[in-house]
Amino acid sequence: MSGGHAVVIGGGIAGLASAALLAREGWSVELVERNDRVGGRAGQWSKDGFTFDTGPSWFLMPEVFDHFFRLFGTSSAEQLDLVRLDPAYRVFFEGEDESLEIRSDRAANLATFGSLEEGADRALDAYLDSAREAYDLAVRRFLYGTFASKASLLAPDVVRRGPRLAGLLTRSLESHVAARFSDRRLRQVLGYPAVFLGTAPDRAPSLYHLMSSMDLDEGVLYPQGGFTTLIDAIEGIATRAGVQISTSTTATAVEVDRTGRRPSVSGVTVRGDDGRSRTLPADLVVGAADLHHVETRLVPPDLQTYPEDWWAERDPGPGAVLACLGVRGELPELAHHSLFFTRDWSRNFGDIFDQPTRVPDPASAYVCKPSATDPSVAPAGHENLFVLVPVPADPTIGRGGVDGSGDPMVEKTADAAIAQIAAWAGVPDLAERVVVRRTIGPGDFSTDLNAWSGGALGPAHVLRQSAFFRAGNSSKKVSGLLYAGAGTIPGVGLPMCLISAELVIKRVRGDRSTTPLAETEAPWA
Repeated sequence: MSGGHAVVIGGGIAGLASAALLAREGWSVELVERNDRVGGRAGQWSKDGFTFDTGPSWFLMPEVFDHFFRLFGTSSAEQLDLVRLDPAYRVFFEGEDESLEIRSDRAANLATFGSLEEGADRALDAYLDSAREAYDLAVRRFLYGTFASKASLLAPDVVRRGPRLAGLLTRSLESHVAARFSDRRLRQVLGYPAVFLGTAPDRAPSLYHLMSSMDLDEGVLYPQGGFTTLIDAIEGIATRAGVQISTSTTATAVEVDRTGRRPSVSGVTVRGDDGRSRTLPADLVVGAADLHHVETRLVPPDLQTYPEDWWAERDPGPGAVLACLGVRGELPELAHHSLFFTRDWSRNFGDIFDQPTRVPDPASAYVCKPSATDPSVAPAGHENLFVLVPVPADPTIGRGGVDGSGDPMVEKTADAAIAQIAAWAGVPDLAERVVVRRTIGPGDFSTDLNAWSGGALGPAHVLRQSAFFRAGNSSKKVSGLLYAGAGTIPGVGLPMCLISAELVIKRVRGDRSTTPLAETEAPWA
């Protein structure tokens, strides 16, 4: 399948990248986005000289971004102003007087681990070697494959590691870490990457220890100007490739032609901000909005690959309460990234994922202070804080608001997080110094992003929702209907969503390879 007209639903990073790559393949592409700006979860909010990223804030797997840019004859260095963070992040532990700094340097991190537990430096060295091996195998055989063929599972390097892979898939990350480290703080540092995957350490397969090769070995980067600079760069590439981007345009139905041997897409009906509906003809449709929404709301019920009863047995991952805080004065106590871990780790995650769910109290939390690195995000003499508290994926927790106007549970959760940061980091007057405040809750994710169950990231990377067990990127019932984004393969997070765009192209081409698209094909080198 090639040429013709394609419609992409959703203007997040997956939709923008899919549209750009399709245009590169010779398609005439229109992208429709319901909101008034593109970006999806990678949003932005500004007030009184503060500019907040309201979504992703960790720049990991830089080679994925650079590869995408090179497909278009450019590079991350040309498109973004990336800064390496050091420390990569700081960790505060409940009941501990001293925080822990993770550096963007492997040797420094080995020394830190060794200072907290005898032999932990050697254990971490072996752990990171294993993590890198697992990561390299994942990139080579799994992340860039559509699983249209199971041949990748029979590749010699996979078969050779079969017994070890089986153990990594059936043992939890928590157990894997506990077998190698005894200090609670070190276990938490190595277990927390499960949250980036939308789950808990005792639910994530230990194969995902590969995540530690990113922050503890490679380090953490930040794009100056915030993460919308990444969105702007990809939007610019898409526009230059010829993509027509229509914002404030809501997709209301995927239209299907049933006259052939198999139903096939014929168009997408959209509604503009004037309330008028029209149908965009299409030979190919890419659902890059929330997969649950696309499948259960836009596709005819009898043609849904993933109907509501399929989702009823799936894990939506965590929700989140976010707080965007403009703070008067400096906050040297906090790094660019700071993590706050409760002592009762099991209870914290149990509150989020076990039925009946509840908002944890106390709750582990994450704080981003981009003003530590980027002077453009806050007025002089002020700090920009973005606080994230993982909570159950439950829209009834409520929506946020400006200056405390959000729903009670959302504001209560934000207040508790502010008090916790103040106490643990030693900033007793933090609440009094807040001059700008906006909260965001699971209800906002549900309403503004059509996020399934109000989830903050996308479906959790538990075993049955990982790799070939995850929702595929091609409709099983409608020809020409493909998917991209966090709900499908390979998974959640900006790098995975960017890779999902390449997997759309592989489906279109019938390409069953498991390696990234060849950069030598870049048309504008």
